[in-house]
Amino acid sequence: MDPQQLPDPPLQSPSQPQSPAMGDDMIACVAALEAALLPCLPARELQAIDRSSHPSHQIDVERHARDFMEAAKKLQLYFIGLQHEDQPSKLEMLQKDISAMQEELKAKTEMIREQERMIQGWRKNLKDQLDGHDVELGKV
Repeated sequence: MDPQQLPDPPLQSPSQPQSPAMGDDMIACVAALEAALLPCLPARELQAIDRSSHPSHQIDVERHARDFMEAAKKLQLYFIGLQHEDQPSKLEMLQKDISAMQEELKAKTEMIREQERMIQGWRKNLKDQLDGHDVELGKV
């Protein structure tokens, strides 16, 4: 596969859920990079060609280096895109914060209701005790 034919990584909007296809896209990019590297010659051969005075050898080395750099740049851009997708947008962060605050408000409201019921029970007990003491005092 020629690096010019590398598939451009699809960038999803942050509101789209991440799917298993994203992993397939990453595998495709890695495979494309590997395919771009396959035609490259081993280091010893490259060094020998680099020292060669034959102009076509020089062009091959430069072409392979350029192909490699293009493939590496596309892969880097793909990973940067993945990194940005993992970060929630400001809207999503605010929605998450609001949801958390609403849940906290519900929990605290319920706690307040329970405490108010407990206080009402104590008031009733105290009133009953007071009435009992008044009855006792009335007898004396």
